[in-house]
Parts: sequence; structure tokens; C-alpha cells
Amino acid sequence: MSSVTVRIDPHVHSDDSYDGHEPIELILEHAADIGLDAVVITDHDVMDESLRAAELAEEYGLIGIPGVEVSTAHGHLLALGVEEMPPRREPFDETVAWITEHGGVAIVPHPFQRSRHGVRKRHIPLAEDRPNRGVPVGVTDRSKERAEKTQLADGGSGDVGGVGFAEVAEVAEVDAVEVFNAWLFTGYRNRRARRFAAEYGYPGVAASDAHDLAYVGRAFTEVDVEGASSIAEVTPEDVLSALREGTTSVNGKRAPVPMAAKHYAIAAARKSGYYAKVGAVRSATTARWAAIQAASTAKVGALQSVHRASRIASWVR
Repeated sequence: MSSVTVRIDPHVHSDDSYDGHEPIELILEHAADIGLDAVVITDHDVMDESLRAAELAEEYGLIGIPGVEVSTAHGHLLALGVEEMPPRREPFDETVAWITEHGGVAIVPHPFQRSRHGVRKRHIPLAEDRPNRGVPVGVTDRSKERAEKTQLADGGSGDVGGVGFAEVAEVAEVDAVEVFNAWLFTGYRNRRARRFAAEYGYPGVAASDAHDLAYVGRAFTEVDVEGASSIAEVTPEDVLSALREGTTSVNGKRAPVPMAAKHYAIAAARKSGYYAKVGAVRSATTARWAAIQAASTAKVGALQSVHRASRIASWVR
């Protein structure tokens, strides 16, 4: 069976986020130019620009997937593939359940980093008896486990290797863990996240968590999608399904100097060009508005003059 590898940065912020700086058009253009196949705009607790980015993605040759970084009662949580805003400030496990029920993928971002609102381990919903604990990150057979959960829900035994799924089925588990986040001073938290994902058999993802254009794609996830022979054949749901099933590999080690320089150079040039274009459009719009206002004022003045002349003429008569 044919397969294709999709390169996705699943955690990027736009200027719709309180701490983001870049418009989505610029992010999409840059993502396509540096070789990404998809970029998910995950602004903090807002989705307007993410939904718009998902709609525009195809124009840039990208796969459009909406998302959001939602603030739960216990830390931040990424929701990929949802088309409406999850409830805010609710318990972490309940938010995970909501995302799952709405067809999305729930990913733990920068776990354990309290300074960045990372969730603590005790708040992450876990099924302690999951049979695939200890499987290395990125090679878990998530589809089999989900099939067993479905079997149990439909009345099946749900037993694999003598381990029952009765308790597992009641836990709304996350789909993946962000095991490499590019915004770190040291690698300690990333290593801890990776150990956690490996211990509990969760797929690992890498993300830039970019708030500025130059950081988009500095870390990304490769997802293998079965049954497709080209990126053009891959749908957003294909990518979401692959994330759930764990066919992922992470890319986020320190980039070689030439690559980093290329990212920054491309970003700087594109950013300058974009804002120059926006400035020109705004200038033209302002000039047009001023001309319309001037013409309107002149028209009103002319009408007032005619009216006054008519009144004077009537007095003379």
C-alpha cells in the first residue's frame, strides 16, 4: 500500500492571539515556502483566524486544519481539527472528552512547564493499565486500542492479553504529547515529556510554538498517511487519524546554521515585503477615501451655493 509523509507544525500562533504577532497569510506563505505541508494556527482561546487559515490553506498548497490552544482549569491543551471553541476553564479531562466527542485530536502542549501553563501529570487523564505502556514514542498501535474500546462499548469483551478495557474505556485520554517544543532554554522538559509519552504509549509530536514568523517550522512532526501517493490526496481527516494512530516522528533538534539562517532570511524578506504591500494598499485606500471625502465636500458646497443663490434671487424679485 502506498503512503506519504506529511510535515506539519501543529502549534503556531497568529496575531489573533494575545501574544502572537503575524497575520495568517504571512504564516501560510512562509510555511509553504520552507517545505511544510500543514500548519495549524492554535491561538489562545480564540479560533476566528485559525478557521480562516484552514479555509485559505489550499491556496498555498497546504492542508487546512483548524485548531486552538484552550485554557483549561489545569493548564493549556491543544485541540486540532475542531471547528468550534471548546469550553474554557473546565477540568482538563472534561476538555479532553469534549475534543474527542467533537472529532478533534487532543494534544498536551509543553507538559509540566508551569511557567507556561503546562499541565501537571496528576491532571492528565491516564489509564494506568493500558497494555501498550512502554512502547517507544511514535510506534504505538493506537488504532488497535481504539478498536478494542469500541468493541467494549458495543458489548464485546475488550480483552487483549488478559488485560480488560473496562476501566480504560471510561478514561478520555489525550491523543498525543508534545515531546519537543522549540521554545525551551534547556532540553530537560522535552526529555521529561518524551519519557512520559513513552511510558504511557502516547504518540509524540514536535512543534515550533511559534509566535513570530522566523520560528514557524523550527520544530515539526512527520506523519505517515497510508493509502495516499501524494500530498494532494491527503485530507485533514487523514492527518488527524494518523496522529491518533501514532504514525509520527519528531523533528526539533537544533537546526544547522545554514538552515536556521535560511529560515530567518526568508522570514525577514517576506515580512518586509508583506508589510510594504500592506502599507501601499492602506495608503491607496486612504488616498481614495480622502478623494471621495473631498469630492463629497465640494458637491455639498456647490449645492449649498446654488441654494443660496436661488434664495437671493427670490428676494430680488
